[in-house]
Amino acid sequence: MTAPARNPRSRRARHGAPRRPRWGLRITSLAALAVLGAGGIGHAVVSGIDSRIDRVDAFRGLVNRPPETRQGMNVLLVGTDGRERISRAQRERYHLGGAPCHCTDTLMLVHLSAERDRATVVSLPRDTYAMIPERTDEAGRRHPAHPQKLNAAYAEGGPSLTVRTVENLTGVHVDHYLEVDFVSFMRTVDVLGGVRVCSAKPLRDRYSGLDLPAGPSDLDGGQALQYVRSRHLDGAADLGRMQRQQRFLASLLHQATSSGVLLNPVKFQEVSATLLGSVRADRGFGGDELVGLGRAMRNLSPSSAEFVSVPVGVADFPVPRIGSTVKWDDAAAGKLFQALREDRPLTERNRRAHDAKAPRRLSGPPVPVEVAPQKIRVQVYNGSGRQGLARATDLDLRATGFSTTGLPADARVPVPQRRTVIAYDPRWDRSVRSLAAALPGAELRPVARQGPLMKVTLGLDFKEVRAVRIAAPVPKRRGAAAVTGDQVICPEGASYTHLR
Repeated sequence: MTAPARNPRSRRARHGAPRRPRWGLRITSLAALAVLGAGGIGHAVVSGIDSRIDRVDAFRGLVNRPPETRQGMNVLLVGTDGRERISRAQRERYHLGGAPCHCTDTLMLVHLSAERDRATVVSLPRDTYAMIPERTDEAGRRHPAHPQKLNAAYAEGGPSLTVRTVENLTGVHVDHYLEVDFVSFMRTVDVLGGVRVCSAKPLRDRYSGLDLPAGPSDLDGGQALQYVRSRHLDGAADLGRMQRQQRFLASLLHQATSSGVLLNPVKFQEVSATLLGSVRADRGFGGDELVGLGRAMRNLSPSSAEFVSVPVGVADFPVPRIGSTVKWDDAAAGKLFQALREDRPLTERNRRAHDAKAPRRLSGPPVPVEVAPQKIRVQVYNGSGRQGLARATDLDLRATGFSTTGLPADARVPVPQRRTVIAYDPRWDRSVRSLAAALPGAELRPVARQGPLMKVTLGLDFKEVRAVRIAAPVPKRRGAAAVTGDQVICPEGASYTHLR
């Protein structure tokens, strides 16, 4: 019989004993180091990497999954508790009391862009209210779908049930699975010589033992563990901890890419051996994949790494027999995961850089429109037979502000279509006029109950996309607030008196 999942927010954890650390950030850090190092060193050093990684069948029996990733790669990073492998002296020094739970403490989705020039890290709260999918265990017993906290999926059904639950929640197809316990985190930070973090004020938390001055501090593995798990520093609690985790990961990425430490074959072998001692990965994520990914990611920088947590609607959502859970803001979370599926950046700076790569063949002055193009969702189909036309048009529409799906496709037509057609729901008749201004000469075809998504099928008559603009200022986008890594690392050239 499956043991019940622990309640991570028990009364004792809230009011008495120190909370267990969360390891999702550390997993991300270690995985980033592995791929970046592999990119700098090559096959000679990592030839034995496959034999060192413990394999797990994370995708066994998965059905009815989201469509496979066509743009970019999605990696589910899972952190597990392994404190029994740390010495008693270390547990006492770094306030790691209590028995190991052998469960997931934090989960994160990491999206790597198709061009491997951007990484988006999304934290999934472990207490997220989730519907655990129906399953049949190894003994043949059937377990019906039921509500539970997200981290209970691992305790009930291991990696494969965790993947299924995350995919059902997010609608994002998981391409690879990585699992690391926090022992490697501590040891790897030490092998790298520590990581520097900065704070505008002193940080002291008697629960975790953290005690840092204002300014920069150089942390060893144990101190880094205290830094990323502290939640009793101020009233910000988990939100503050999330911000500190972002700073730590950005600083680690900055050190890995700027210091050249992982370009040293001897140092890389040392880091690799330390890391891989406690990594579990799916069978398809091997040495060749790590090397190829590392080579592609050598240009990844803190400014191109985005960090965000899932938008929360209700932070304390009570569920009978489960306790307090975290309920997502479904609308805002939906937009966040849609951006991942479409390989779109989250921050304004990266959006500008992304859009700058689009071919801009827009001629003439922008046409004033009533509804802002940013509010209009567009799917582009190619009915003309001209190869590449749908992709180019999708990029041009995005360049002038429309929220395209980024997934152009061929139209199912037996012969090339003569006219360009915009299919739209009559309830969005004002919005379609803005799209029609960008596609002059297109036929407007009302389709009842189609919904807000406009469907453009390009015909032989299509010539170009016209730029449009809204007459009134466009309201700022709402949703998850993302930051880039260079916004949270220590500023270059800063002078402080306290170095730890």
